[in-house]
Amino acid sequence: MATEYRRTEEALAKLTPLQRKVTQDDATEPAFRNEYWNSHDDGIYVDVVSGQPLFASTDKYDSRSGWPSFTRPIDESSIVEKVDRSLWMKRVEVRSAGADSHLGHVFDDGPADQGGLRYCINSASLRFVPLADLEAEGYGAYRALFEGTTDEEHHA
Repeated sequence: MATEYRRTEEALAKLTPLQRKVTQDDATEPAFRNEYWNSHDDGIYVDVVSGQPLFASTDKYDSRSGWPSFTRPIDESSIVEKVDRSLWMKRVEVRSAGADSHLGHVFDDGPADQGGLRYCINSASLRFVPLADLEAEGYGAYRALFEGTTDEEHHA
């Protein structure tokens, strides 16, 4: 049976003020002063509101933007892209499919050899689940993302 990922009042009540502002009010946290921008640990990143798996450390790279950046989501159906015309420009906003949490934006300036996309995501919209904790937290199926790769490949 598939897990239903959604926003609940209980989940919203557990958010920090910054997590709430980012995920519910479409805010952006400061560059280089956020939890995961320079994290290199193996694991997956899930929606802080619903727990929906979103990104894997195997697809994370240093974009030098000051925010966590990924070349792709774990599953395309876990995100929704919307045109964002705020700040007097056209961008593509990324939201979680289950809880409709604001995550960040996607740009076309990512690594060309990995598809050319850069998912620039707010740390405040994410919760990191370390590789060693995947099974215990109910994400054991995602261990397969890390099989057959070396640590160097995870952080290239």
